[in-house]
Amino acid sequence: MQFIKSDININFIGVRKIAFLISLAMILISIGSLFIHGGPKYGIDFAGGTVIQVRFNSPVAIDDIKTGLAASAIENSSVQSFGGQNENEYLIRTDRISQTSEGFLGSLRSTLAETTGGEAEIRRIDMVGPQIGKDLREKALFAMFYALLFITIYISGRFELKWMLSGIMAATLAGALYFFKLFDVSVPFLITAALMVALILFWFLELKYAMGAIVALIHDVTITVGIFSIFDKEFTLPIIAALLTIIGYSLNDTIIVFDRIRENLRKHHKHPLDFIVNRSVNETLSRTILTSLTTLIVLVTLFILGGGIIHDFAFAMIIGVAIGTYSSIYVASPILLAWQGRKNKS
Repeated sequence: MQFIKSDININFIGVRKIAFLISLAMILISIGSLFIHGGPKYGIDFAGGTVIQVRFNSPVAIDDIKTGLAASAIENSSVQSFGGQNENEYLIRTDRISQTSEGFLGSLRSTLAETTGGEAEIRRIDMVGPQIGKDLREKALFAMFYALLFITIYISGRFELKWMLSGIMAATLAGALYFFKLFDVSVPFLITAALMVALILFWFLELKYAMGAIVALIHDVTITVGIFSIFDKEFTLPIIAALLTIIGYSLNDTIIVFDRIRENLRKHHKHPLDFIVNRSVNETLSRTILTSLTTLIVLVTLFILGGGIIHDFAFAMIIGVAIGTYSSIYVASPILLAWQGRKNKS
């Protein structure tokens, strides 16, 4: 299916500086939002505590629910509506580990019924201890970091035949990360520092394809996390799954473009690199747009009709697919031109 004419020639590379400024602005806004909010808003999976999902048979006031919680000795709790407006469901969050015995739950139902005037049904209750939450948080960060390291090996080996060099670099970074973790260094700080060191090594070791891919992936994840922070949404295990999926989706788009660049470098070796990169992006544009559109149709359907449980996952994926498509065109490929400027100066 030909969605876009094969001879299309949009000057993507010509506006790369504007695209870089837009990306920089989005990243700064994302980091600024995280700084203002004191970091991501962790859900129960990472922060620990208790989540209780309650459904009433008629609309009730949130203040009345809080009064019932206080009467049941559930303090420092937050209550928010959940699902559709007519479903009358609410999520109760508290940093305490509450009881789950039938006696306690029966007492909670009775108390909520008295304070709200409606019949209460406790649909689920989830509990996570604070230490387990901390461990899950660190493991989620390590999962994303190691995913990026393995991607580095794959990209460098496939496009530059530098399997050994990239493997040694990745193993060294992973070993250093493990070593410093033994000294109880903050994991977020440690991973951020390791990524910065990795980018510097990419530059000096001339792993240009790996650097383009990793910068695009960091770009996608940072902006997605920033938008979640701006909308004050929680980070849970499904959201980490969404971020890892976004990494895979964005990488797939980037590899398609890189493959075409590699082919065109052989076909049009007499042309300048900016012409080759721009031609390659245009030649893969139809495939990129079709893949993104069909994926977004499914995700928007899940977002609208999937219910509250999958709502945030679908929201993260929608952002990630949109940003990932943008970064494949305007971030990953143009970074290859940085090496041309570097060689021209040397």
